[in-house]
Amino acid sequence: MIEKSRYSMLQIPFGWYVVDYSDELKVGDVKAVRYFAQDQVLFRTESGEVSMLDAYCPHLGAHLGHGGIVSGECIECPFHAWRWKTDGKIGEIPYAKNIPPRAKETKIFTYPTVERNNLIYAWYHPHGDEPHYEVETYPEVLDPEWGDEFEKFEYRIKCHIQDMAENAVDAAHFVYVHGVATYPEFEVTYENQKRFFYQKADMVTPRGTVKGKISGASNGPGDNFTKFEGICDTLLLGSTTPTEREEVITRFSFLQKKVNGEVPTGGVGAAIIADINKQVKEDIPVWENKKYAAKPVLCDSDGPIAKFRKHFATFYADDYNESESIEALNINK
Repeated sequence: MIEKSRYSMLQIPFGWYVVDYSDELKVGDVKAVRYFAQDQVLFRTESGEVSMLDAYCPHLGAHLGHGGIVSGECIECPFHAWRWKTDGKIGEIPYAKNIPPRAKETKIFTYPTVERNNLIYAWYHPHGDEPHYEVETYPEVLDPEWGDEFEKFEYRIKCHIQDMAENAVDAAHFVYVHGVATYPEFEVTYENQKRFFYQKADMVTPRGTVKGKISGASNGPGDNFTKFEGICDTLLLGSTTPTEREEVITRFSFLQKKVNGEVPTGGVGAAIIADINKQVKEDIPVWENKKYAAKPVLCDSDGPIAKFRKHFATFYADDYNESESIEALNINK
């Protein structure tokens, strides 16, 4: 019996995606990575420039990430030492008297990369289009009043990135999956590739109830920023990147605001981080065993799922038959 895809309608959406932490790719490092259902090599040259190329050497097909080394500003193939520059063009063939014209015309596909927020972002588009928007800068990451290093967590999850993102606007699941006492009420707005949200959050403490808020934004399909303010100000950069069409890697990068010059340890701050990770672990069994409901049967308290889907559909390069599902969702209501 042939197993059918749980997400047959959905492609990998285009956008900027995190592919590594800046501090985990040192000068001279070479990594074999796999994103967007393709193999790549990620490396940092001797001058510090980051590059991500398709993995295979055009010469005789060796994988540049398995045994390849950095040579100056090039990645050197482990098979015959052909050296490829960060723009994907040939730099040197050490045993050739002359570089042949065909080699000069050959270019390994290169992913645009940007380092920002102590993260490395790569642009993906299925047709190779140039970036449609810019990577966002989050000032707290370099603000001396906030923590100096991320507290990092990583999850590999077998689901489509849209299903994960949709969770954020699925109000009812917070009660039945995560056990919150009441349905969360939040505001969601959209502007171009960005989604903004805001939620008041009353926090019960031994000293009484503290008025707090949760706010954030997504910039494209996989770059998310959430800020928790009230008791212990906490920043979460949630970076989700497709590795396959139905698999993602999610990196949670936390920073907390310093108190008297020091990052809080334990207490409420640790509890906030622990609770967010607990919720992800509660969601994973659902994500990994559900299928995409193109025409779901919704009720009035499910949250703004229809508007979310209309927005997310703008990140698909190729049209697919979304008209029926949009109609079923009463998208214009």
